[in-house]
Amino acid sequence: MRLRPIDLAREHGLSTQAVRNYEEAGILPPAGRSPSGYRLYAPRHAAALRAFLALAPAHGHATAGAIMRAVNGGEVEEALRLIDGSHAQLADDRRTLEEVEEALRGLTPGGERPPEPVEGVTFIGPLAHRLGIRPATLRTWERAGLVVPRRDPRTGYRVYTPADVRDVLLAHQLRRGGYGLERIARVLERVRAAGGAGPLGATLREWRDRLTARGLAMLAGAAALDSYRRFP
Repeated sequence: MRLRPIDLAREHGLSTQAVRNYEEAGILPPAGRSPSGYRLYAPRHAAALRAFLALAPAHGHATAGAIMRAVNGGEVEEALRLIDGSHAQLADDRRTLEEVEEALRGLTPGGERPPEPVEGVTFIGPLAHRLGIRPATLRTWERAGLVVPRRDPRTGYRVYTPADVRDVLLAHQLRRGGYGLERIARVLERVRAAGGAGPLGATLREWRDRLTARGLAMLAGAAALDSYRRFP
């Protein structure tokens, strides 16, 4: 059965140029040619296009394209390596989300470690004492970029605002859970982007929904890719 570029394009609402571009990029196997030079596709090309379009939401267009090129080139191990990398990234993103949720439970009513009311500013000594850690630990966190307090212009002392204290409490909770400074920095970045722990609830739900959608897309992509690989 011979298919024209328009036949592949119509199934997915693509342009014929997009189909040709995918072939030139190695995402589709090379097309045959008619005596007059027109591209001729087969059902195998349609399966390849379906596989790529299923992989893209799960792995991103660049990685999905690389997976297809590897499969088309007979480099199955390379394709699996790329797929494994995406799964590892998804697992890492899930762990980060769980760390945020765990830390927030310790900073809100009903959690294991609700914070005391925070008003005004505080300095490194009282804040370290409150947490039961050394001031040197807070300075280490500062060097790692977790919390960067401003300096009093007269004394040069570190001054922690309520937002800084919130971040320190969150960092302390995560450190108690055994998380590294680099991962904590990513968590705090998300909290700051959400404007604090309160508004983060909706963000966390959206984040979890995106991860779920990505995981389901990986299942669909794997099925489509396996179907393409088995295509006669």
